[in-house]
Amino acid sequence: MARFFIGVDVGTGSARAGVFDENGALLASAKRPITIWYEAGHIVEQSSEQIWKAVCDSAREAVSMAGISATAVAGLGFDATCSLVAVKSDGAPVAVGPSGDPNRNIIVWMDHRAAGEAAEINAGSHAVLRYVGGRISPEMETPKLLWLKRNLPASFAAAGHFFDLADFLTWRATGSLSRSVCTVTCKWTYLAHEKRWDAQYFEAIGLEELAAEGFSRIGTDIVDPGTALADGLSEHAAADLGLPAGTPVGAALIDAHAGGAGTLGGADANGRSDVRNRLAYIFGTSACSMASSDNPVFVGGVWGPYYSAMVPGLWLTEGGQSAAGAAIDHLVTMHPASAEARAKAEAAGLTLVAWLDRQVAEICPDLTRAVELAKSIHVVPEFLGNRSPHADPDARAIVAGIGLDVDISNLISLYIAGLCGIGYGLKQLLEKLAQDGIKLDLIVASGGAAQSNLVRQLLADTTNVPVAISDTEEPVLLGAAMLGSVAAGHNDSLPEAMKAMSHLSKTFHPTGGAIAVLHKNRYRAFELLQSADREIRSLALNGD
Repeated sequence: MARFFIGVDVGTGSARAGVFDENGALLASAKRPITIWYEAGHIVEQSSEQIWKAVCDSAREAVSMAGISATAVAGLGFDATCSLVAVKSDGAPVAVGPSGDPNRNIIVWMDHRAAGEAAEINAGSHAVLRYVGGRISPEMETPKLLWLKRNLPASFAAAGHFFDLADFLTWRATGSLSRSVCTVTCKWTYLAHEKRWDAQYFEAIGLEELAAEGFSRIGTDIVDPGTALADGLSEHAAADLGLPAGTPVGAALIDAHAGGAGTLGGADANGRSDVRNRLAYIFGTSACSMASSDNPVFVGGVWGPYYSAMVPGLWLTEGGQSAAGAAIDHLVTMHPASAEARAKAEAAGLTLVAWLDRQVAEICPDLTRAVELAKSIHVVPEFLGNRSPHADPDARAIVAGIGLDVDISNLISLYIAGLCGIGYGLKQLLEKLAQDGIKLDLIVASGGAAQSNLVRQLLADTTNVPVAISDTEEPVLLGAAMLGSVAAGHNDSLPEAMKAMSHLSKTFHPTGGAIAVLHKNRYRAFELLQSADREIRSLALNGD
């Protein structure tokens, strides 16, 4: 009897579900939008109740579209953004913002309201910071918890549980309070290699209550991704999802890490599949870059090393940028020709970026030469700061070489320059990793923004490293489905599931010759512009 596995992914703007067979082939997928509330002061919030409904509707539709019986679903896995969820002990939502609306009970990953708290934490000599590249990010959970305690003490006190969103979903599905080692190690400062929280850290930063309570509100049972939770789907959750009660549910992953699991295990043309030599690059709204190693490697400005946070038994080193696909979207919207181009894109049934991508392919069929279309324009697309390798949340974007051109041709130049800027940022990270002993010979790219051949070729050329792609359209969903296969016992471990269910297809190789020289020179310009931004900010801070 054929068995199928559902992967559920909750991203920034939507919840999605996909049905996969035992070999990792996607039968069907469905998605639902989720609401985001933006307010002044870097406040970005969502609703856990709305997200759960979107998850259930997506799963029901995906099973229906796949044409299989719900009883044929053997396992279920979840991934989600690293957003903070606050609920009472009975599951009722708790308000986390100035609106006072309890339905807005999620502080979204990109919310930077806790930048001040993060700066305070970073000013201390806390041993746990060594495992986040030396500096904690305002995107992580302990600065957000400290902000909540200070600004909304009633909400902080009322919350019976604080979850990473992925762990909230498995709790809602099974009733299990177990947390994934992925979420708490990467975003909450859990020391997985020592199997403990650092009570001194929480006491020192002002979250002594959590330590005094024995960390019961943030997790006392920490398990590997894919671990079967409780007795599977509860009766209530099963009714919501349209699946049988007791269906196995695996401990979750952060969304980017699910993308890594869904792509890294595929064999290349030579039959090799060693994840230690590969970088998982998930290019979506944000960008996440993940490398695995046998031993802990401490890289300044780069998150980790995190033990067993993606692949059990290996140390994870994690970089990336808070705005990547979102940076390109914002960049091209700024151009005077964006309205004209958007109208053409809508007429063709495309997004603006997809339409620009198509125009480049028509103008320049040899995509290795697309960089020439950037002409005089250079872009450092750090609209939301530099996550790695500089760990500089105050960095901002720079666009240089702009003239008075206002036509679509110039918009295309800006688009290409922006993509190159994304690639040069990745090159910086690869160089930093190599300096500290993590040498990688293949980038495995996934995510919505990495779906075009133009982007893939530019990534290979800007980094001078081959870029491979998975043969599945939905690698993040596949990674989540792998968790379900492990929970069901179909695969004995996540590494086994990665080898069995993921496969690589095409590889894009770096272009040599004059194109390589051009990228080398543009990379130098990229770094000069970054340096100029830092100096300008220093002058502003130290001015009269």
